[in-house]
Amino acid sequence: MNARANIPKPAADPGKRIVRQRDIINRRTLAETIEALIAEHGITQARPKILPLLQQALADGRAEISRRLIEKPSAGHEAAAAQSFLIDQLVRIIHDIAVGHQYPVNNPSSGERIAVMAVGGYGRGEMAPHSDVDIAFLTPFKQTSWTEQAIEAMLYWLWDLGLKVGQSSRSIDEMVRMANEDLSIRTALLEGRYIWGDTGVYEESKARFFADVVSGTDRTFVSEKLAERDARHVRMGDSRYVVEPNVKEGKGGLRDLQTLYWIGKYIHRVASAEELVDVGLLTTDEFKRFRKAANFLWAVRCHMHDMTGRAEDRLTFDLQTGVAKRMRFAERTGKSAVERFMQYYFLNAKVVGNLTGVFLAHLDETHNAGVRRFIPNITRRPKKLNGFTLDRGRLALPDENFFEEDPVRLIEIFQLADKHELEIHPLAMRAARRDAKLITNKIRKDRRANKLFLDVLCSPRDPELVLRWMNEASIFGRFIPDFGRVVAQMQFDMYHHYTVDEHSIRAIGLLARIGSGDLVDDHPNSTETIKKLKNRRVLFVATLLHDIAKGRGGDHSILGAEVAMKLCPRLGLEPYETELVAWLVRHHLLMSAMAFKRDLSDFKTIQDFVSQVKSIERLRLLTVLTVVDIRAVGPGVWNSWKRQLLTDLFQAAEEMLLLGHKQRGRRERITQKKAALAETLDLPKAQFTKLVKRLTDPYWIAEPDDIIAHNARLMIHAGDDNLAISAEAYPERGATLVTIYAADHPGLFYRIAGGIHVAGGNIIDARIHTTRDGMALDNFLVQDQHCRPFAEDTQLERLKQAVEDALANRSKLATKLEARPLSHSRAGAFNIVPNAMVDNDASNRFTVVEVTAQDRPALLNELAYVLFESKVTVHSAHIATYGERAVDTFYITDLFGGKITSKARLNSLKKKLIKAAGQKEAEKTAA
Repeated sequence: MNARANIPKPAADPGKRIVRQRDIINRRTLAETIEALIAEHGITQARPKILPLLQQALADGRAEISRRLIEKPSAGHEAAAAQSFLIDQLVRIIHDIAVGHQYPVNNPSSGERIAVMAVGGYGRGEMAPHSDVDIAFLTPFKQTSWTEQAIEAMLYWLWDLGLKVGQSSRSIDEMVRMANEDLSIRTALLEGRYIWGDTGVYEESKARFFADVVSGTDRTFVSEKLAERDARHVRMGDSRYVVEPNVKEGKGGLRDLQTLYWIGKYIHRVASAEELVDVGLLTTDEFKRFRKAANFLWAVRCHMHDMTGRAEDRLTFDLQTGVAKRMRFAERTGKSAVERFMQYYFLNAKVVGNLTGVFLAHLDETHNAGVRRFIPNITRRPKKLNGFTLDRGRLALPDENFFEEDPVRLIEIFQLADKHELEIHPLAMRAARRDAKLITNKIRKDRRANKLFLDVLCSPRDPELVLRWMNEASIFGRFIPDFGRVVAQMQFDMYHHYTVDEHSIRAIGLLARIGSGDLVDDHPNSTETIKKLKNRRVLFVATLLHDIAKGRGGDHSILGAEVAMKLCPRLGLEPYETELVAWLVRHHLLMSAMAFKRDLSDFKTIQDFVSQVKSIERLRLLTVLTVVDIRAVGPGVWNSWKRQLLTDLFQAAEEMLLLGHKQRGRRERITQKKAALAETLDLPKAQFTKLVKRLTDPYWIAEPDDIIAHNARLMIHAGDDNLAISAEAYPERGATLVTIYAADHPGLFYRIAGGIHVAGGNIIDARIHTTRDGMALDNFLVQDQHCRPFAEDTQLERLKQAVEDALANRSKLATKLEARPLSHSRAGAFNIVPNAMVDNDASNRFTVVEVTAQDRPALLNELAYVLFESKVTVHSAHIATYGERAVDTFYITDLFGGKITSKARLNSLKKKLIKAAGQKEAEKTAA
């Protein structure tokens, strides 16, 4: 076989794409200067003089590339090619120094030859400012002492320039053997490009690579690259809509586009992405979108490297604002510049996903390359496909004009896919994407089209998968234009992990899974509740619409309810259903606000909630909607503590709605809890009577039976001691229960809070009690920085010791708190304006104060200190965090146990709390 047969043309020299190359680096002038220095001083003495010249050339070249990028902020390909060109010239100069002067050979043998080849992204001629420099040093045979010395000399020059070099030194035979064994080596060599040195060695290595490595291994390479891609997606979060995406490795990022090129080059031996059109893997239009998406992603990546001075590929919150500004995105009504930039980013990531699907479909059709991702499991052929056909088990089109003949089929194909649990053929998806423009107002108002859409949305099977297909094909946003407005829209905060459309689709998927009983262990109450609903489709439509008005410059709940009133009749909902959907959208945050920010043991909390909900059906609908909304925010947001709070609120509200009042009055509840405690403790009657007399009625109402028993044991164990501290894992709440039994005195709460923060804990709930004989009995629920309970003995001991030290004032609490790191390392990218609200109507007994501020270490401690200085008593504290935003709610009274009613005093308290909440931000701004 001719080793040189079927070899792709050489990849284009990146320098050919660069204008005014010598403004970046003038290799000829630099080389002449270096030659003169060597001639004058000799190579040994000239080396210290040469290195600064090369370092300056690298710095000047990078500065020029950076200047061009800022001047043309979207010119990603130009910037990437310019960086590769700059490194090329430096490598060529270094090669000539090492081979021509450091280790010269007048009459080299056949083995004393070296070819320098760029591989990987560098071989493709695409580099960000701080990308690795991937180089292969190739020799015809096993390395000689001369080749080892010359290669080592070149590497030292590159290292001294501060470049991160990924290098390999191999003979041609070694290269072939290792490429056959290792997929990553094979991929890197696939993009090998000649830089300098012996051209014969390079040409021979290239011929051997394609003859002895690539030939006959197409199917294996494709399947391995796709498996590698899938594993990378899982590692990166398996969604292209995560709000801090990895531009290089994430789903929809540069690596996905590169994977397409690698596969195309491996199978068709193309030298550039443009040639994927010539071999029929992409259309001209699709290649333009490929090129446009790649250009944008490269621009973003180059800006990130340029801004950070390092190889940073994760588009973190603190970088998003800067990149948006550099790329000249402007603010619009309802959307900040950074949100508009990120929406454009995600739209490009979506393009990458679409291209991937089309590309793989072509491979599957033309090469049977084993790229099918989902094999439908059907035991019979569906009889009624309404003109659609089956192609190897996938829903396909009989001809290219099928959608144009009846555009309602653009909805119907997805309804059939859901109904029969079929995969849609990628070429049919391509046609749907192409013909999406056929969905006009006429189609949107078509009764049959709306019924088909509603069938998909409310499917008991897997609506999440099919709706995601609809979204990928742009059909979803065309059919529901209000949804189209939130496609790829992110929210610039640390709470929401996904774009609005992705979040909504995930929430619908969770609804279906709860409805089918798949999540009974995680959501027992919702699983039981959803069975009792009279109208499930109301719940699915409300879930679709709950965030649909985000980014419009107003309260998205109110605006979303207005959207529901217009859209629901179009979808075919009855007037009463429309009203119900609108109510759910308008109040979809009500239940979580009540559960997480209010005291559920306070009768007024339940009363206020029920007064808004008004019916059992609304309560059931709102409960399930709240659960899927929270869980679909992102991994780790849902936990057992939130489940317990929502369940407690649901049960209390259900009881009040069914009976019109609490089933058991205050006195009956206290009696029941005392009886339960008596049975648990089994104390002598006199001792038990003495114990329970010390506890006030509000204590019995506020605490559940298990915590009452735990507290009682601690009090008994403490005896006459004035201090007892307990810390133990509380799995039912997903937190650690820290209980302090101590002599009550002013400032106790803020000192306890400070001690817990010093130990690395975050307080999520606190109940403050005083016994009738003047002892404090305080219960805190605590989690670590990752929202997990402290469970190890060493952690629990550290918690107890830190609280004890704080109460005994053994160390300077403020100094230790200052040393604590930020709970979120990137929280500095956000600026939350602090606010305090006072409500004397939210409770019959307490004044409720709610403080919103940027989350930071010891925020609760500082707020508690303000309350202490203001001479108020804290009875309970409820702490909710939403990414970088903290909402701390306090139930307080004056020192005599009454509500605070003085307007002057309340205004003064608000000002002090706002000042304390914003203190760190003010210090940061001043600095």
